[in-house]
Amino acid sequence: MTSSRISPWLAPLARLVTQDITLPLWFRAISVEGIERVPRRGPVLLAPTHRARWDGLLLPHAAGRRATGRDCRFMVTIDEMEGLQGWFLRRLGCFPVNQLRPSLGSLRHAVELLEAGEQLVVFPEGRIRRHADEPMLLQPGLARIAALAGSRGVPVQVVPVGIAYGHPWPRPCGRAAVCFGEPMRIDTAGREAAALFTEQLALALLQQERRAELRVRPAPAPAALVAREAGEQSP
Repeated sequence: MTSSRISPWLAPLARLVTQDITLPLWFRAISVEGIERVPRRGPVLLAPTHRARWDGLLLPHAAGRRATGRDCRFMVTIDEMEGLQGWFLRRLGCFPVNQLRPSLGSLRHAVELLEAGEQLVVFPEGRIRRHADEPMLLQPGLARIAALAGSRGVPVQVVPVGIAYGHPWPRPCGRAAVCFGEPMRIDTAGREAAALFTEQLALALLQQERRAELRVRPAPAPAALVAREAGEQSP
């Protein structure tokens, strides 16, 4: 049986360690854009891009209890839930899923959390994508969860989230950015509807990721502008 809960003593301690100590020590700046688009009530599925293991700390910082008054409940790979780390994660609201063979228990627990009006985080790529030029391939699980919840009368809003870092491998004193897009809905069930929604979500994720990248790595000036500025500076 799949289950998870928020420990009333461990969760505040984790926020203190991660948001007040770890993140400020590692990152020089963290930009958050579009947080007003994240619903404060009702079932929400946050669908972030997956660029580094730091994503799991940045999301609660950007959209967790201090920012929205809500906890982030994570669906994570079964490997992440082993040993002592798994003990902590389960008490911080996380629960496992076998990506190769998702169990009904994992899907059911995800829907139960949404029925309870929780804010659920599912990485639709299912794995870390280190390089921006690598194709973004989404797994069908998120659309399946949203459609299953919808079939049970739960109006789930899916929020695309773009995450970017100043370097593909986040470095000390680097920059990070989290950008939230407009909520999306999947209103019909079936494989075709899920496939179409997944395509639309991929486009929204690429857009939000690009916005995040511009915050940590501004676009280079056009060649013509650079040449003109160089000419103006020459004697």
